[in-house]
Amino acid sequence: MKYFMIAIVCVLCFLLPFFVGAYMIHVLTSIMIFLSLALSWDMMLRTGQLSFGIAGFFGLGAYASIIAVDDFSIDPLWSILVAAGFAALIALALGWIVLRLREIYFAITTLALSSVFMIFARNLSDLTGGSAGKVLYESIFKGDSIKIYWLVLSVALTVILVSELFQRTRIRFAINAIRDDEIAAKCSGVNIFKYLLFVFVLTSAIQGAVGALYAQQYAFVEPESTFSANFLLLPMSMALVGGIYSTLGPIIGAVVLGLASEYLKLIMPYGHLIIYGLILVLTIMFLPRGIYGTVVNRIAAKR
Repeated sequence: MKYFMIAIVCVLCFLLPFFVGAYMIHVLTSIMIFLSLALSWDMMLRTGQLSFGIAGFFGLGAYASIIAVDDFSIDPLWSILVAAGFAALIALALGWIVLRLREIYFAITTLALSSVFMIFARNLSDLTGGSAGKVLYESIFKGDSIKIYWLVLSVALTVILVSELFQRTRIRFAINAIRDDEIAAKCSGVNIFKYLLFVFVLTSAIQGAVGALYAQQYAFVEPESTFSANFLLLPMSMALVGGIYSTLGPIIGAVVLGLASEYLKLIMPYGHLIIYGLILVLTIMFLPRGIYGTVVNRIAAKR
């Protein structure tokens, strides 16, 4: 019954563009992009490592995709896979260094990656277009919003599936053990570095693919906007509001904050970020485990 309901929800999501207008399709597409980023951040957090590298690998994937299409005439759809692979390779190379660090040192190092990548994008002007960025002749699917929605939805569902596999396979026991106590996990035979590197590479590949989706949707990249802190702060906020260490938590947070953000933009064009920040602060103060975590805890307490 459970899997039947999931299938029904997926079908309804695919059919939704036929029942809503262009504006709502755009909003839902944006929500799913940030939903995928929020889940990728949460998957890394489940290992106990606080990564601030989302915007860096997002921008890296965006540039890789645009360059693949513009300079090498690769099909836009294939360029998304190229971007994911490129982000994964960079993460694999950097992971041998940064994953030796822990806690605040790891967080600061991954945060610096976005600035490093942005500096490269600015200075490799022959390849990246420099400060002016790079523009494609047309966006993917010639700008067809419904096809773009379906593509983003497909990627989001894939990320959700990967997150669930993390929760339902042996990987969960390993990363939970690492998060709870690295020394105990190592004594139990868990190869800590191998699992951390695997999760870091996988989540970076997801972020690169999502960055490619975003770039192909708008057919444009530019250093400041592509490596914007929004692609770090918003996914983190969504995961925290919805509830970390889960799949449903970031999904709930993405939907709630995504819709709230769009509504606040309409009624408060210049002050919506203040309310957005207030929602985040109140959630952390009164619902420290997020919406999903709090609901689960209360149900368990009643039982």
